[in-house]
Amino acid sequence: MDQEHIAGPAGDGEGAGRRRFLAIATGAATAAGLGAVAGCAGGDGGADGQGGERAGDPAAPGGKPSAAGAHGFDVKAENAKQGHADWPVTKAGPARAIEGFADKVSVLPGESFGLHVSTTAPRFTVSAYRMGWYGGARARLVWRSEALPGVRQPEHTVDPGTRMVRTRWARTTTVETKDWPEGCYLLRLDAQGGEGQRFVPVTVRSAATAGRTVVVNAVATWQAYNRWGGYGSYDGPTGGYASRSLSVTFDRPYEYDEGAGLFLVYEAPLIALAERLGIPLAYATTTDVAREKRLLEGAAAVLSLGHDEYWSPEQRAHFTAARDAGTNIAVLGANCCFRRIRLEASELGPDRTLVCYKSSYEQDPGFKRGHPATVDFRSAPGAEPESSLLGVIYDGYPVDAPYVVTNPGHWLFEGTGVRSGDRFEHLVGVEYDKVNTGFPTPRPIEILAHSPVVCEGRPSHQDTAYYTVASGAGVFATGTMRWVEALDATGDGRSGGNHGLDARSGALTTRVTENLLRVFAAGPAGRSHPAQDNVESVYGGS
Repeated sequence: MDQEHIAGPAGDGEGAGRRRFLAIATGAATAAGLGAVAGCAGGDGGADGQGGERAGDPAAPGGKPSAAGAHGFDVKAENAKQGHADWPVTKAGPARAIEGFADKVSVLPGESFGLHVSTTAPRFTVSAYRMGWYGGARARLVWRSEALPGVRQPEHTVDPGTRMVRTRWARTTTVETKDWPEGCYLLRLDAQGGEGQRFVPVTVRSAATAGRTVVVNAVATWQAYNRWGGYGSYDGPTGGYASRSLSVTFDRPYEYDEGAGLFLVYEAPLIALAERLGIPLAYATTTDVAREKRLLEGAAAVLSLGHDEYWSPEQRAHFTAARDAGTNIAVLGANCCFRRIRLEASELGPDRTLVCYKSSYEQDPGFKRGHPATVDFRSAPGAEPESSLLGVIYDGYPVDAPYVVTNPGHWLFEGTGVRSGDRFEHLVGVEYDKVNTGFPTPRPIEILAHSPVVCEGRPSHQDTAYYTVASGAGVFATGTMRWVEALDATGDGRSGGNHGLDARSGALTTRVTENLLRVFAAGPAGRSHPAQDNVESVYGGS
C-alpha cells in the first residue's frame, strides 16, 4: 500500500469531512449537517462547603471505604450496590442553559477538583454518577450537591496564533471525592426549574494497576474532536482545515453528547461489560498513562477503547514497555495511536493543553525547541507507524461493510458458533484497520476476520488480528470502530439505531470480548494462547 495514499484519510483538507465523520460515527445530533465527507484516500464533604449528600452506600462491607487498597478495587462489591437508571440527560434545554468542565481530568480517590459552571439559571445541582454495570442500570448515584448559586460566565476568547478556545471561567465550586470508588464518572449539572442539563466527565483513577485490567479513557481524542466554542483540531467556523485549532484545551466544556464527549458511544458499553464480568479492574486516562511512567507496571491487561486516536510519545512508550513486560493490550476500536501530540500546561494545571500542529508542525514553537513533531506517527520526521505496537494499521474511512469471519476456530470465537464466511452487517465502520506488512508488523500475527471493503472506490480489507511477543503478552485489535458500540446492539437493526447493527452483531462482539477479557485478565495470554501466523494464507506471499 502506498504510504502517502494510506495516510490520506486523516490528512490535510479534512476539516469539514472529519466533522462529518464524527456525525457518521456517533450519530450525535449536535454534529449533524456538518458538510461532505473528505474521505478514503488511503453525608459530609459537600461542594465548596455547601454540604451535600452521598447516595446509596459508598462503603464496602464492614463500613470501610471502597477506594483501592492493597488488594485493589472490588468491582463485584461495587456493582452489587443498587444502580440508578435516571442518570441520562433528558432535558438538555437551550444550548447555553448550563454547561461546565472539571479542572482536573482525573483525581485519586479522596482528592478534590474544581467545577467551572456557566448557567442562565439562578441555582443548580451536581449529581455524580459512577458509570458501570449495576444490574443493567449502567450508573450509581454516588453524591449529590445542595443547590448552588448559578452565574453566567464570560464569553470565551480565541487565541489568534493557535486558534485555541479559552474560557477563563471562575471556579464555581469545589467537589470532594471522599468515599467515591475508583471508576468513570459523569457529573450531571441540573439547572433549577428544568431549564437544562449537561454532563461533565471525570475519572477517579487507580493509584496502582498490578494484577488488574486497566480501562483507559481516551480523553485526548475526546478533546481533539471537541468543537465547543467553534474550533477543534479539524476545523473552525469556516469548516476548513486551515481554520483548525493547533492546540486545544481541557479548560472548556465538551460539545458532544450533552457534554459527555465521546464517552457514551465508544467507552460506556465496554465498561459495563467488563464490570459485569467482575474481573479486577483499574481506571486511568490517556493523560495519566502519559504522565506516570510506572502506572502500568504489573497490570494484567490494558484496554484502549473505541476511538483512541491521539497519543503522546510518552503514552506510546509506556504502552510498549508494558507489553514488553508481559501486559496484554486490547485495542477495541480503530484508528488508534494515529496522531502524535504533546501535552502542555494550561492556566488551570498540567497536561491540560493538547498540541497537534499536523502538517504545520514546522510552525510549532515546541518543535523548534526540539520536541517531536506533532504529526501522524507514520509520517516524517520521526516516522513510527502505529502497526509496530498494534499489529494493524489504519487504512481509511468512511466505510460501512459486513464483518466477515475467516478464522472461526480461534479461541476468541469460542462459544459464538460462527463459521468461516459468516457475515455481520454494518460491523465494519466508520474507520477500519488492516494488517499491512508493508509497515512494521509484529509476527506471529493471526487474522481472525478479513472483511472486504470499498472505500471511495478503493477496494481493501478490514482485519481483526491477534499477535504475541516474547514477554508472553498478547495484543488484540478489532480493526473496526464499531466494536464497542455493537456491544449494545439489539433487535434486527431496522430501527436505524447503532448504525443498523443487530442482535447477531451484539451477541458476537459480546462473547468475543468476554473471551478476551477473561483470558487477558489471567496473565500473559501468549503463554497459554500463542499466536499462529496466518498472514500468508490470508493475503498470499506476505
